[in-house]
Amino acid sequence: MFPQIPFHRVNWLVSSFLIGTLFLSITAVPVYLWFFGIDPFQIALFFAMLAACGFSVTLGYHRLFSHLTFQAHWIVRFFTVIFGAAAFENSVLLWSCEHRSHHKHVDHDDDPYCISKGLFYAHMGWLMFKLKPLPRFENVADLKKDPLLIWQDRYIHLIAVLVAFVLPASIGFLWGGWKAALGAFLIAGVLRVVTLQQATFCINSLCHYIGAQPYSSKCSARDSWILAMITFGEGYHNYHHEFQHDYRNGVKPWQIDPTKWIIWTLSKIGLVRNLRRVSTEKIVLAELAEAKCRLETTLANPALTEARATYIASAYQTLLETAHWWNQRQAEQLEVTREMLATLRNQIRVATGALRIQGLRQRQPT
Repeated sequence: MFPQIPFHRVNWLVSSFLIGTLFLSITAVPVYLWFFGIDPFQIALFFAMLAACGFSVTLGYHRLFSHLTFQAHWIVRFFTVIFGAAAFENSVLLWSCEHRSHHKHVDHDDDPYCISKGLFYAHMGWLMFKLKPLPRFENVADLKKDPLLIWQDRYIHLIAVLVAFVLPASIGFLWGGWKAALGAFLIAGVLRVVTLQQATFCINSLCHYIGAQPYSSKCSARDSWILAMITFGEGYHNYHHEFQHDYRNGVKPWQIDPTKWIIWTLSKIGLVRNLRRVSTEKIVLAELAEAKCRLETTLANPALTEARATYIASAYQTLLETAHWWNQRQAEQLEVTREMLATLRNQIRVATGALRIQGLRQRQPT
């Protein structure tokens, strides 16, 4: 019936969990809501668990442990290790090992969730099929020295079950007996796990598939404000791949990055320190290089009409003049001011805007 599926390579434990929790979410949860309804307690508990586990992954697993973008008090580390386990995305050691491999080998065969192998594979197929042996943790030697992470890795499944399912069910029972306990298990437990996992999977798949590439087109990673809204700020993936050791993903003031806001807030009350930031100058220069690359690629297109070529060439020439001006300022070792960076960024915006305007005109019916 399914001749293309390599059943001998299916990871049955992981696949059963992913499919089973999804099945309960679309069957048992609606049945519970039909018979018992929902109240503010269940809604509040769902979002509280979603936030605790979600930020433990983005702030803890990702930005703290995988990329070492800041240092944290033991309270923050312990919280993210405990509630991160309840995301059912495995231990910090395995998560960080695979994620560091992803950054090192992005879009190539050694990338654990390579988008070149298909959207479904990058989303969750890489988990459902045992195509490669488990990693040897060679790239997380620093994390293996942490007793807390070793402890979590040893008891990851027990911690995950207790925090993800037993904890909300117990809170529900204390609140309203067995009915509330069942609801908490299904909504704050099962449905929350599925919701959070699918959000995380979208970073591995959709953030390499849709969105903009303002900083680099060397890999498939893209920025998407829509995905940032559902992933606690992780959607600015093009920036993240270009500057992976910055504690921020949404680097612009208007970009939605709740994880960044929490890290910054924790730094003000002394729970985190040594926040790593990429300089604004380096960020703007990356935007400049990528804008030049995009314009050059467009101008090299033989199908470009003469009118479009002239318009884009003008924008390209202006950008080159701006880059020359900038290089002169650097050669003279003049102080870089906010005004200078704002001018450069505006020129980049105008130049890349030429591509958008011409693209819209080209799509208009004649």
